[in-house]
Amino acid sequence: MFHKEGHNIIIISFFLATITCLLAEFGLSNIFVFKTIIQLLALFQLVIVLQFFRNPKRNTIRNENHIIAPVDGKIVIIEEVYEKEYFKDKRLQVSIFMSPINVHVTRYCVSGKIKFSKYHPGKYLVAWHPKSSELNERTTIVISNNVFGEILYRQVAGAVARRIINYAQEGSSVIQGEDAGFIKFGSRLDMFLPLNTPLDIKLNDSVKGGIQIIAHKN
Repeated sequence: MFHKEGHNIIIISFFLATITCLLAEFGLSNIFVFKTIIQLLALFQLVIVLQFFRNPKRNTIRNENHIIAPVDGKIVIIEEVYEKEYFKDKRLQVSIFMSPINVHVTRYCVSGKIKFSKYHPGKYLVAWHPKSSELNERTTIVISNNVFGEILYRQVAGAVARRIINYAQEGSSVIQGEDAGFIKFGSRLDMFLPLNTPLDIKLNDSVKGGIQIIAHKN
């Protein structure tokens, strides 16, 4: 299954790969090695696009006492920080880095009501740059949850990812594990949780969106 945000690119890539393979087959029929290389490169390009936009089915076990991973990737930051856009106080930041080979779908980490949703144009620094969360293209979303209170997550574009899709609309109710958006070609997602939230992950852990438990309350 592929994400709807990739349908147009997949169709274009499929036709380009098909045309390239046919032109190579009939135009370079006497140069077997060169023909084969061109066809393999065209098919490789198509496979890369398909894996970028794959959207595997995730059976989220919904639990109001759990915060689940919103994306696939690697935990690269766990620290107390001052969140200055919305909370204007200290929060526990958990950041997940998505490589180009990860699934790039964003899922709601908890159920609740969208209190804030804003898009910020910006730069395209590498995702691990310390200022990328403040300077890069990004979206900021806040979910009000009955158990954890307000949770902020931020989709951050990187050097490769240059388009963020955000489905969260202020005032709407959302369900844990459902599709919240897409970062084309991957990047990073920052979560800002209440201080002293009990975490179920540690630095360098690999997490799976919609499945892995990030934090819990008893």
